Amino acid sequence: MSAVALLLVVAGLALLVAGAELLVRGAASAALALGISPLVIGLTVVSYGTSAPELVTGVIAAARAEPGIVIGNVVGSNIFNVLAILGLAAVLAPLPVDRQLLRVDVPLMVAVSLAIWLVCVDGLLAGWEGALLLAGIVIYTVVTVQRSRRAAAELEERVSDGLRLELPQRRLVRDGAFILAGLTLLVWGAAWLVRGATELAQVFGVSELVIGLTVVAAGTSLPELATSVVAALRRHTDIAVGNVVGSNIFNLLAVLGASATVAGGGVEVSPRAVAFDLPVMVLVAAACVPVFLSGRRVERWEGILFLLVDLAYLSWLLATADASAPPPLALVLVAFGLPLLGLTWLPWLGRRRTPAQSNRGP
Repeated sequence: MSAVALLLVVAGLALLVAGAELLVRGAASAALALGISPLVIGLTVVSYGTSAPELVTGVIAAARAEPGIVIGNVVGSNIFNVLAILGLAAVLAPLPVDRQLLRVDVPLMVAVSLAIWLVCVDGLLAGWEGALLLAGIVIYTVVTVQRSRRAAAELEERVSDGLRLELPQRRLVRDGAFILAGLTLLVWGAAWLVRGATELAQVFGVSELVIGLTVVAAGTSLPELATSVVAALRRHTDIAVGNVVGSNIFNLLAVLGASATVAGGGVEVSPRAVAFDLPVMVLVAAACVPVFLSGRRVERWEGILFLLVDLAYLSWLLATADASAPPPLALVLVAFGLPLLGLTWLPWLGRRRTPAQSNRGP
């Protein structure tokens, strides 16, 4: 059994790499042909497609009455997307941040993360609340695409010269085939990887929530990881950043919404998730604000910081996996949240003070 599980993990990784390459090529080229900015492609087509494993996993888990997998899948994926995926992509290549993300998408990600934590404080994400979340993803998608049309005149400056097409309309069929093939490979690869990794993890006897927060969350986020890394290496930074932010918004609105709607009585939320993992998700989302504001780019050192914080979170998660009671919220804030927010906000505040000080003269 372990040999088959290991084979599934290796095959899944191979499919993820191939799928990410096809998806980034097709999406970046189609953005120019359709008059839609690469950022919007990353926020919608790419992020929604790479989040398909989270959606399928969440709905199946909800139908099977496995609430720990549902919540752990979304919360763990959102934390992993920012800390591990955005962190690694920034280490590979500093990531410029579009103004649209700062004005709309990142604040929305933070607000929805906070709202879902507050809604889940009573221990239940009800079915009607899930329906509202699904309505939210529809509205967000429509508004995002409409905004992109108004910014179409700036598209030529945002796409690398290597992707300029003489006859873009004739390439749409090829680009669409690349996107479809890439998404298919990503979904298959993630499914194989999650299956194999879950079988290996169960050998250690960890809880359903911890499996969801670690193995399932990381496994279903591997399409985002592969796509953002490939996009960063190919200097399609709008796709790399938009993929992470868009995937997080999709996970919160569509995945949780569909899961809560499918589950007859809603999705139960464990005390541990309410006291620890959900507030960590909110803090990680909030940490994006100063990082994105500081020079409107994610620097390599900030990527390294995100990776270190992710390692600390996973270490704490595994160390407390067998704890009968969740850690107090105050302990979470002091030991995890405040250091993270401090390290991300202080450099930005320092930059804000520097121009004012220089204008005063000696």
